[in-house]
Amino acid sequence: MKTKAREAGFDAARIARADRAWAASARLAEFVAAGRHGEMGWMADTLPRRQHPTAMWPDAKSALVVGLNYGPKHDPLAPLSRPDHATISVYAQNVDYHDLMKRRLRQLASGFATTTGHDVKIFVDTAPLMEKPLAHLSGIGWQGKHTNLVSRDHGSWLFLGVMLTNAELQPDATADDSCGSCTACLDVCPTRAFPAPYQLDARRCISYLTIEMKGQIPREFRRAMGNRIYGCDDCLAICPWNKFASIARDAAFHPRAELTAPLLADLAQLDDAAFREIFAGSPIKRIGRDQFVRNVMVAIGNSGSPRLAELCIQRLSDASPVVRGAAVWALGSLSPTAFESERLDRRHVESDPGVCEEWDAGP
Repeated sequence: MKTKAREAGFDAARIARADRAWAASARLAEFVAAGRHGEMGWMADTLPRRQHPTAMWPDAKSALVVGLNYGPKHDPLAPLSRPDHATISVYAQNVDYHDLMKRRLRQLASGFATTTGHDVKIFVDTAPLMEKPLAHLSGIGWQGKHTNLVSRDHGSWLFLGVMLTNAELQPDATADDSCGSCTACLDVCPTRAFPAPYQLDARRCISYLTIEMKGQIPREFRRAMGNRIYGCDDCLAICPWNKFASIARDAAFHPRAELTAPLLADLAQLDDAAFREIFAGSPIKRIGRDQFVRNVMVAIGNSGSPRLAELCIQRLSDASPVVRGAAVWALGSLSPTAFESERLDRRHVESDPGVCEEWDAGP
């Protein structure tokens, strides 16, 4: 199976016992009990099934864990120094990996089931299954202090998929934690989202704020977001194990030129049709135009470019309240005196209490 997985194009493939006890169950329960999952209510709703593979499928005995390398060619942190451009997480700069991985994994699992007669189920981040603990058990890597998977061979850059089966397969050795005394991933986090090593408070994570959070981004995190408009790679990119990483082999994961560091001014003017056209087939599409432009407006507010203030004024009349609220904050950040202009007054937002609150609070 591991050989066939590599022939199918996967960069890593190892086997773990799916019915083995693990500490991940308790850690997940503590994470949810502390409210660190934020608005991701589905994590609490599916907690009983999510805590262990056998809670979801009692007959599961083995897991084939596969990984696809999406290593970037350029430094993912470089766009952060260009405040009038956007920084988009590496994984979202081309096609949605779910579709590609699921197609390959389905073909692999189908062949296994046909040959052996055993039952199989496949997962690519689409069901209540914790892939990272399984990847750790299989030896593909270990969960670092930032809670993400780290691989000796691929650094931070692996997409994961899992085939569960009721077949008894010989498991591989579990990976050792090789973080040592390093705290680079914890220290680099702009919003201090790690209360302690191996713990994450998603409510403070920029990936959560830009992707999962539907309303206004809390004011305390807006400055720290900088020009990050979809996800955040800081804790991944800083990891010293990336010195062993390689550039993604699969062209589907090579960045589209227009998404490596697009101009904020262009993205701020997208309507729904243009947004859908540009991000068709991209994971970015799932957050929708309004949430995306909200993120762009926060980045514009952090750009330090007064010339972008006119775009903020345009967005004050946007149909979306989350865009209008972010535009108010961005305008106040770029041009605090703009509210005194005869072109603007509080009547622009009086019908929207949430936006009024942004207006009254100032930059």
